[in-house]
Amino acid sequence: MILNETYTLGNGVKIPRLGLGTWFIPDGEAAEAVRQAASIGYRLFDTAQAYGNEAGVGAGVRSCSVSREQLFVTSKVAAEHKTYESAAKSIDETLERMGLDYLDLMIIHSPQPWNDFRGGDYAQGNREAWRALEDAFEAGKLRAIGVSNFRRADLENILSGCRIKPMVNQILLHISNTDLALLEYCREQGILTEAYSPIAHGEALRNPQIAAMAEKYGVSPAALCIRYVLELGAVALPKTANPEHMRANAAVDFSITPEDMESLKRMERIENYGEFSRFPVFSGK
Repeated sequence: MILNETYTLGNGVKIPRLGLGTWFIPDGEAAEAVRQAASIGYRLFDTAQAYGNEAGVGAGVRSCSVSREQLFVTSKVAAEHKTYESAAKSIDETLERMGLDYLDLMIIHSPQPWNDFRGGDYAQGNREAWRALEDAFEAGKLRAIGVSNFRRADLENILSGCRIKPMVNQILLHISNTDLALLEYCREQGILTEAYSPIAHGEALRNPQIAAMAEKYGVSPAALCIRYVLELGAVALPKTANPEHMRANAAVDFSITPEDMESLKRMERIENYGEFSRFPVFSGK
């Protein structure tokens, strides 16, 4: 069963292959979503300072029926923290907000602040934020550290002077949006890729080509999308607060043929994410 399967990070820590994303789950609903997911078998929970629901996710982790040691909890340093001091302070604030002694993974949310996404040069700020993560890792506050939305040049900036290599790069990754060159570079560097929005914020469910391929395998379009990123060797982080969807998203114990994988990689890009197109990671701003 996919919920029992793991990858191994560069430092030997095991991370579940499938987790629960919590973007847009309100803080007041996050604890129950985590408890429901844990009862279904989920062990990886992904939040962020920017999501505004760290407290709820932390409460769910603390109150669910699964011991803390069996869970893998991730949060993200807000994109605006580009000094050592502010990043380090934010890590401690996250731990306090979540009511946890440690996190299993903490990552830099973006190489640029959201209001300047893919804009100016924040190389020095990213190195400072990374140093804060390294220090928190060495202090035992974090079991693993990584980045998100980093392109190759952003990764090279960190790798050029780090004490500890990034263990993950969490990126937008779904059928029709697959940066094969970045995936290969991360593999070469021993960096595990995590896929957020593997169902393209629901837009993939409206795609007739994806629907036709899913029908061929006798699965839902959502299951095909999740299996696709798993076949690429990435962690899948579909987001939902609905227990029925949580169960459906975990029903991915099938394989996609190499020929169909190539077809899905070449599929015409989904450009419109509907109401979510205003976000920098989707609009390309």
